[in-house]
This record gives sequence, structure tokens and C-alpha cells, in this order.
Amino acid sequence: MANKQHLAEPATGGIPRRKFLMQAGMACTAAMIISSCKKDDDNNNTQPAGSIDLGNGDIGILNYAYALEQLEAAFYTQVVLTPYGGISSTELSLLTDIRDHEIAHREFFKAALGASAIPGLQVNFSAVDFTKRDSVLATAKAFEDLGVSAYNGAGQLIANGQYLLLAGKIVSVEARHAAYIRDLISNGSFADNTVVDMNGLDMVKDPTTVLSTAAPFLKSVLWAGNLPKK
Repeated sequence: MANKQHLAEPATGGIPRRKFLMQAGMACTAAMIISSCKKDDDNNNTQPAGSIDLGNGDIGILNYAYALEQLEAAFYTQVVLTPYGGISSTELSLLTDIRDHEIAHREFFKAALGASAIPGLQVNFSAVDFTKRDSVLATAKAFEDLGVSAYNGAGQLIANGQYLLLAGKIVSVEARHAAYIRDLISNGSFADNTVVDMNGLDMVKDPTTVLSTAAPFLKSVLWAGNLPKK
């Protein structure tokens, strides 16, 4: 299984972690200035009261990814804390590895975003029966498939090439998770036509669709009105 030491510091495309974080911090500051100066001319694009604005530009996309990683990390943390009935030692070990990956992703985005990071999100897993294997794995499958399609959809919105490279490295890990969870549910079903099209390409979903799907699992309300669009 994956080396946890390496997972603690996701690769940054050959850029030293300190340099990458400095670049991200500079980008965050610039984005905050732009955001504070920008006039919103779209009267229909109004942030709902009490919601969390993901931000704009690349910072908004990083916060979008950070939000999804928070959700996944919280889910697998609960899975490992309260293993479902009949879980095997192999399954628990592999699900623990996935938890560690998601926590590493979450913490990386948090550090990179610095002061521009959205707050810690409150989750809502009331629809998940953590004592039942079917319920846990079905939710895990939904989260992993959603995560892969979300990164694929966000890639075209990222302006900074280094961020895009990082997203590509993370989505490949998420796809491994998705394949493993599918195999647990039905051996050999690692990637069927519900996630890979006839051209062998993974599905793509835009932030609005992804956040709508994720919303029932969050008490916090996210607002993506300032995210870049294509």
C-alpha cells in the first residue's frame, strides 16, 4: 500500500513544497485583493445568507477541492472509528489508507490556501449507517466517483499550470480509491460504463452539479457563485 510518509506531502510537480506554498500564498493575496475590488454586476449572483463563499479564480477552485477533501476525510475518519459489522482486517487496513490519503489532501490544501482557506466544514452523515457494509461502501463509491468527476471538471477552470499538475496527481489517487471501492462492492467492477465512457474517458462534472450532490452530506452551505466558468 501507499507510503504514508510520502502521502503527508503530496507531490508538487518538482516544485519544493515550501516554494509551492509561497506561490500559493502570493496567489491567495492577489485573489483577495481582486475579490475585494471586484464589483458584482450580476444581480442574480447573490451569496445566500450564512453560506460560505469559495472565492474566485484559482483560489476558489482550490477551496472547492479543499471542501471536497474535507468531506471525504471526515467520512473515512468515521468509517475507521466505527468499522461496519463483519469488516475484515484487509478491508479495514485499506480503508485506513484511504482515510490517510484524504487527510493528507485536506491538510495540503489548507496549508496552501493559508488565510484564504474556507473554514472547517460541518458534515451531515445522518443518511449513512456506519454499522452496515452496504451503506458505507455505497457512500464511499458515491464520494469517490464524485471526487474524480469533480477534479476532471475543475481542471479546465484552473489558470495556474502548477495547480493543474497537482490536481492531476490527486485525481489519479482518487480514481484508485474509486476502483478499489467498486471492487469491494462487486469484485472485478473497478470501472464500468457509469464512470468511464465509450472513449475510455472518465466522467466530468461541473462545480454546481458536484456541490448539489454533496450538499446533503454537509451542514455547512457552500456558495460557488464566484468560481470561474467556461
